[in-house]
Amino acid sequence: MKRIRIAQIGIGHDHAADTYQSLSRLPELYEVVGWCPVSDEAERGISPRYRAENRLTLDEILAIPDLDAVAVETDDWNLTEYAQMAAERGLDIHMDKPGAASQEAFETLARTVKVHGSVLQLGYMYRYNTMIGKVISDAKRGVYGDICSVETHMDCEHPAEKRQWLSHFQGGMLYFLGCHLIDLTVQIQGVPEQIIPLSVSSGFDGVTGEDIGMTVFRYPKGVSFMKTSACEPGGFMRRQLVVTGQKCSAELRPLEEYIPGDSGKLITRMRICEAGRGWHYDGEHSASEPADRYDAMMADFAAMIQREKENPFTLEYECRLHRIILAACGADIDYKAPIIL
Repeated sequence: MKRIRIAQIGIGHDHAADTYQSLSRLPELYEVVGWCPVSDEAERGISPRYRAENRLTLDEILAIPDLDAVAVETDDWNLTEYAQMAAERGLDIHMDKPGAASQEAFETLARTVKVHGSVLQLGYMYRYNTMIGKVISDAKRGVYGDICSVETHMDCEHPAEKRQWLSHFQGGMLYFLGCHLIDLTVQIQGVPEQIIPLSVSSGFDGVTGEDIGMTVFRYPKGVSFMKTSACEPGGFMRRQLVVTGQKCSAELRPLEEYIPGDSGKLITRMRICEAGRGWHYDGEHSASEPADRYDAMMADFAAMIQREKENPFTLEYECRLHRIILAACGADIDYKAPIIL
């Protein structure tokens, strides 16, 4: 099997160096032919995880004649612009999430990808967490019965500078990290009947960015909420997904926990509780095997490029999800309108 020749455009996204490192760890799948910073990214420092000899300019990357794919890892507000450049050249694209603050820019990208028959993979890494995937699959199969709520948290403690940085986006933290939670909820429950945006600024340290992101989705049989905070001490270990159904409930908490050592691998812990077992019943506990956050995602990208599998997340789904994210962040958008690609 021919290795995929891939380059990375941008180093500004929080996942950028991890994605580059993951691609480099998969030499049987990828030949990483270069990377480049764009805009003012290099002025803010370059991670030592990048190989200096592989540094190119954007023009040099886009001129590589036998390039197969790119990973677009720019600052969040530049993602769609650079992905569009790659899409117009017919390249397969991994682009980090959530894509763009503009519905028009995102859906133009999707249409361009469709015209060329290319792959577009979004960087929602929880899609490749095996235990989260099992909960979603079981929910769709009716294992939990009728579902009345999905509750999600994705919290952390960022310094004031990072929390002010969130003012780049309407919805702040909900746009930046809450998009992961919205994706999980939509996968389980589908398009909500109503979206209620509730993001606010804590005001801590004089920060005006919306560093507490929250939204509520109303469904026919209940409500679900997604909450993400950038100012919660110990928040990383309280990240969770709770699915409550008529037959049982599932709690994943923490969503990720680093294992001892320096491997960078994480595990997910789960608790399943059957209905009717009493108030003091603590359920069945389990934990996933240690895994890297990004390796499975990039391996899946390779399988799509090699046409060994189809992307389970269609362009239509990604566009619908993107609209829902923008609406949850407070944008005036008709997220239920038909998707035309």
